[in-house]
Amino acid sequence: MTTRRKFLKLSALMASLFAFNKTKAIETISKSNGKQIKPVVLSTWKHGLAANEGAWKILSSNGSALDAVEKGVMVTEDDFTNLSVGLGGLPDRDGCVTLDASIMDEKGRCGGVAFLERIKHPISVARLVMEKTAHVLLVGSGAQKFALDNGFKLEPKTLSTEAEKAYKEWLKKSEYKPMINIENHDTIGMIAIDANGNLSGSCTTSGLAYKIHGRVGDSPIIGAGMYVDNEVGAACATGVGETVLRICGSHLVVELMRQGLSPDDACKKAVERLISKNPNYKEVQVGFLALNKNGEHGAYALQKGFNYALYSNEIKNQMFDSKSFLQ
Repeated sequence: MTTRRKFLKLSALMASLFAFNKTKAIETISKSNGKQIKPVVLSTWKHGLAANEGAWKILSSNGSALDAVEKGVMVTEDDFTNLSVGLGGLPDRDGCVTLDASIMDEKGRCGGVAFLERIKHPISVARLVMEKTAHVLLVGSGAQKFALDNGFKLEPKTLSTEAEKAYKEWLKKSEYKPMINIENHDTIGMIAIDANGNLSGSCTTSGLAYKIHGRVGDSPIIGAGMYVDNEVGAACATGVGETVLRICGSHLVVELMRQGLSPDDACKKAVERLISKNPNYKEVQVGFLALNKNGEHGAYALQKGFNYALYSNEIKNQMFDSKSFLQ
């Protein structure tokens, strides 16, 4: 039986550990002698270059990180040639394009939509969920009705030329198997810090191609596909969402940064945790991208091939290759 004395000793130990971790986090965030790199915007994959341009127009004019991460990924949603984001994306196995998105600001407010059909900008619907409702997540026909009630237009239920061609080819065998770094370019995640030092994040996708109708991945789930804590940093994920959901991946990355890890090391540790929970890890791809309160960034992936785009005052929108567990 635990005595009162033992309980008090344990409580003191836990308090000291908490204080130690908090101190480590402060030391990490302050390791550049208090200098904060800002503004900065990061986004996943090559389509992040165009998205960063959209976000930078806002950040470079002293706009908010929240506006930047919304407008930035809207560029990708507008690109009907993109096969993994927006209405131009590859369909599910029933031939329907269903969209997921989430957004989060520096105050901890967040919103998401999932299994949304025929709406051009799911990220903007997600923002309205955050700002106009008491909820965090709307799905399916309810999310669509909410969008229409708030001025969005119902788009035609048609596939893009490239998506239709790919879908017809897939129907010949109707086999589903994720393809590393090809089919799994299924997300654009974007995280940013603005001139005021505030962080925000967004994530939007058409999901895995040829998924079961009704499948939802990590992208619209706060803490899985994207997470922001303005005291610490922000993170986003890309790849096979089921594996990210099992570890609440983006939240894990941010919490590891809170404990004092650099963005690079936090992403690496999250990948290692993911591997421990997914015996089939060699068959999938997942990448994490992180930005701390100091404006320092990092990335790490399961498989070789994950890259990301970075835009800051010092680095004018360049692509970087992430380190990976498997080579």
